[in-house]
Amino acid sequence: MGSAPRANQAGGSASPGAIRDVVDYELLFDCVHCGLCLEACPTYTLNRAEMDSPRGRIYLMKALAQGALELDADVVRHLDLCLECRGCETACPSGVRYGQLIEKARVYVERNWRRSLRERIRNRLIGEIFPYPRRLDWLLMPMRLVDALGLRGTLERLAPAALRNWIELLPAARADAPRFPRAAAVHEDDGPGKAVAVHEGCVAQILTPSENANSARALEAAGYRVVRLERTVCCGALDIHNGNRKRALAFARQNVRELSRCGAEAIVSAASGCSAVIASYGELLREDPVWATAAREVSSRVTDLSSLMIAGRTPFTREFVAKVTYHDSCHLAHGLGIREAPRALLRSLPGVTLVELAEADLCCGSAGSYNLTEPEMARALAARKADNVVATGVDYVILSNPGCELQIAAELRRRGSKIRVMHLADFLALAAGGGEARGAR
Repeated sequence: MGSAPRANQAGGSASPGAIRDVVDYELLFDCVHCGLCLEACPTYTLNRAEMDSPRGRIYLMKALAQGALELDADVVRHLDLCLECRGCETACPSGVRYGQLIEKARVYVERNWRRSLRERIRNRLIGEIFPYPRRLDWLLMPMRLVDALGLRGTLERLAPAALRNWIELLPAARADAPRFPRAAAVHEDDGPGKAVAVHEGCVAQILTPSENANSARALEAAGYRVVRLERTVCCGALDIHNGNRKRALAFARQNVRELSRCGAEAIVSAASGCSAVIASYGELLREDPVWATAAREVSSRVTDLSSLMIAGRTPFTREFVAKVTYHDSCHLAHGLGIREAPRALLRSLPGVTLVELAEADLCCGSAGSYNLTEPEMARALAARKADNVVATGVDYVILSNPGCELQIAAELRRRGSKIRVMHLADFLALAAGGGEARGAR
């Protein structure tokens, strides 16, 4: 990976007992090194390397903070390989806040390690395009022409491996995406009537817009009042995962301002990664003298589509016969602790049979931009996930995050599988009579 560290210390003062301000030092000692997190860690599960486990990475963070270890290519590599799926937090009996630890450690890495030119260019492209929908829209215009001419297969064959990996993840334009039927007028005594805001994210606006639209329509059909946000900006997840804390905080403040003034009593996102980050705004902005209180209030309102649909009136009156399985998106399961609600909702749909998926909560390898920055590990995890999906013999694999959808669909497409990959909101539209769809195939 190659380069020397720029400095020994990041800005700011270190915690008591630490030489360097790498992480919140006291949090390291919550870990008792029992090892129960190891089998919940995707990277450890694949390569069985201790330093690619949560416990091993905590050893590295502690050694860096204490000055016993210098930042070098090997240390950076082990920290980079973490997907931040937070599966270890679910498995941990001691309540280790690993997500906070790895996020802070990555800030330290980005301040103190000079990456290779290739990595700097790649990360700059991701950071300057993906959080901004208009920029991403412009970038994808050539691909729309390629798809219109039916040349995607040719382009994938001719493109260099790195570019081909990016192209394979892009969904083709879908004129047949399902649309949730418009709800009848809702009266005050006709349903919960709670005001809900749908945060539309950044990438989802361009790559999977039907998921935002169908989330809103499904909620309206269930009796909720959907309030529109005047402006939606990136939730900050990409920057948090990649060590750009300054811009993540700026995005968080903008979202807190908008979500506070919209009057919504509940906040959902079609991207579970966005939901988990918005739910963390209270912690992220806890020291902000202007926004700390509002951030805590916003965080307390975050929920998910399935939980609200179960609590509302049911709009599902027709039978839709389908055999489905459900993949747990990491931040919905491990970040927000929501596992049963999506399953309960799927079981409640007339004609739908739910088959449990082996290793349902093991990361598929998408993890924000991880499948672009670590394609080999991401591809191996996608293959493992696809093996389990195919073994179910289902018609659909349902999930709650666009990144998971694109990742799993790309792998199934490479195998020529006919299993349809579909976001929960789009599947609800299909089940409610919103037309036929092929999912992300």
